[in-house]
Amino acid sequence: MNRTWIRPGAARPCSLVVCRGCCCGDARKHPGTDHAGQLARLREAAASSGGRLVVRTSDCLGPCGQANVVVVQPSTEARRRGARAAWIGWALDDDCLDDILAWVEAGGPGVAEPPATLALQMIDPPGK
Repeated sequence: MNRTWIRPGAARPCSLVVCRGCCCGDARKHPGTDHAGQLARLREAAASSGGRLVVRTSDCLGPCGQANVVVVQPSTEARRRGARAAWIGWALDDDCLDDILAWVEAGGPGVAEPPATLALQMIDPPGK
């Protein structure tokens, strides 16, 4: 497994946290989605990004009713300017991944506006 380690205090790029727990990534819940292919595509994009993107997985992020969930975390610079993570629900197809990757390429939260279709898929984080 490839892991990207960022030293403490270093500037961090945008990162994607991909839920792959109880509901997200489960073929029983969403049988028409290539869950493994999605994750492979995101990891491939990170590997070819020159360090501008990191992809991690989480066991469960919480909003199971909106599976598959991807959290787009802003870069260090964007976070310093007040940007916060964006939670994306129903990330089930290539069009959604295209939008997420295009947004990250443009700078992500706090730097660029998300594509309009992606903005419609934004959800509140748990506990909000």
